Amino acid sequence: MKFAIAVFSPAHAPSSRRALRFAEAVLADGHEIARLFFYQDGVHSASANIVAPQDEVDVAAQWRAFIEAQQLDAVVCIAAALRRGVLDQAEATRYQRPAVNLPQPWELSGLGQLHEAAQLADRLVCFGGD
Repeated sequence: MKFAIAVFSPAHAPSSRRALRFAEAVLADGHEIARLFFYQDGVHSASANIVAPQDEVDVAAQWRAFIEAQQLDAVVCIAAALRRGVLDQAEATRYQRPAVNLPQPWELSGLGQLHEAAQLADRLVCFGGD
């Protein structure tokens, strides 16, 4: 089975941790992930500037490591990212901002990527949000 997974909450939220554990279980069970899509406050999971307190699990780092290790398609909604100051080099240059905080393997793109992922997948599973 092929899954698309959308994450709407920041890395420190329980639903982001649940989304990560779900994604790990999907692959462990032999299924496929068509795309991970980070939207709304979920875009904070992609920021290179997230620092977890020493007594908490660094879920943002776990997302990054998981995506890199599994070579997954991880898309960050560009509109949500810009609103929250999550920028790759191209957008930082475009908007004349001094900092870049969206490293590889993340990719900025639009909501069309979520729609496409839903079309490619057998199931779209969403975590977080209202």
